[in-house]
Amino acid sequence: MTIESALLKTIALLFIMVWMTAGNTIAESLYERPVVTHPRATSGDTAVEPEWAQRLTITVGPKDADLVGTSVRTIQSAVDYVARLGGGTVKILPGTYRLRNAVFLQSKVRLVGSSAETVLIKEPSTTTKLAEDSDWFDQEITLADATGFEIGDGICLRGRAAGKNSDDIVKRTLVAQTGNRFKLDRALRDNFWRNGNATASTLFPLVTGEYITDIAIENLVLDGNRANNANLDGNYAGCIWLQDCSRIVIRGVTARNYNGDGISWQVCHDVTVEDCVCENNAQLGLHPGSGSQRPIIRNNRIIGNDIGIFFCWGVKYGLADRNILENNRIGISIGHRDTDNLISRNEILRSREVGVLFRPEGGIDFAGHRNRLQANHIVDTGGDNSIAVDIQGATEGIVLRENRIEETRGAAGRTAIRLGPETRNIQLQDNRIMGFATDVQQAK
Repeated sequence: MTIESALLKTIALLFIMVWMTAGNTIAESLYERPVVTHPRATSGDTAVEPEWAQRLTITVGPKDADLVGTSVRTIQSAVDYVARLGGGTVKILPGTYRLRNAVFLQSKVRLVGSSAETVLIKEPSTTTKLAEDSDWFDQEITLADATGFEIGDGICLRGRAAGKNSDDIVKRTLVAQTGNRFKLDRALRDNFWRNGNATASTLFPLVTGEYITDIAIENLVLDGNRANNANLDGNYAGCIWLQDCSRIVIRGVTARNYNGDGISWQVCHDVTVEDCVCENNAQLGLHPGSGSQRPIIRNNRIIGNDIGIFFCWGVKYGLADRNILENNRIGISIGHRDTDNLISRNEILRSREVGVLFRPEGGIDFAGHRNRLQANHIVDTGGDNSIAVDIQGATEGIVLRENRIEETRGAAGRTAIRLGPETRNIQLQDNRIMGFATDVQQAK
């Protein structure tokens, strides 16, 4: 057999195989479930529904609204009403709304303000010790001083049990009162004892949700009133705090001045945060929290926080694109099992310590592998001996491509990129580095 005939025979066999495969695919498609072309609203069917031209909208405002008032109770009443009817929009009209508790969102509710004209601000916090012990099964507390506490308030309880290295923290609502004794909306489920320095504080997130889906928060100003509130970290609160939620859109929101995080979401999937401002929060601007899959963070301004974007623990397949991160202590921090994320086209400006930090974590099994930094602009990071991009620990498979890393204040002892001694397979491709004493340092 000649080479030509063998080649023709091979091509013929390949053609037959492709033809048979295509034929089988076409045949199988004849037996697939029909596509829904004329959806109807059907009891219990939440997957497929018609695209309605208009949905339920309830307005809240100081005047000329469906529900008139500026307290959290008015907003919450609107949320609960809309949720009871299967979802819709709560429109918060221009005004200043002073919150003594969180707005608790529900599934399929869209909370929408009037941009800068709608401001939700947290009232100042009050803290007091517990006057009596409360056990984990109790649904009440007794305060040493009840001044500043009212029925309906959101509170945070803290205390440290014997042998523990950190405080137990729970959030509850006060629902009844006799003197200094308050009933809670739910049982404690942790012990809060005087020998553990148990306290109660009027601390809470401004907008929150747990175990809900398909919500939107848009065009609001959320002000944490940082100067007049004690700290509550982003594992429990923030201007927005979400836990175990899915399919969330946060758009056009200003989250500012919280003594904690700006926007925090924990074990939440398919969260989109875009066109927002996170400014002057004591801890993290944006906090994609533990286990959160596929976050999209784009077109945001993240200014003057401790850390701009903090990828927490096991955050995967996320996108941080076209954000402006300015004057944060650390621009972007990524670490504990945060893998396969793309950080692209961001302006990371004047970070006070580090522009982008890959945290060391606890070894190769815990590091943030296979992340890509592409086409970012990192300018004027830290002090005289600072590092713009610091890849620490046993981090592997990082790609830095087409980034512009720039220092305009003089080289001093500054380093553009530092690779830790345990890092592996760090790819540096087509980056432009300007103005540094050291472009790339491989630590020993």
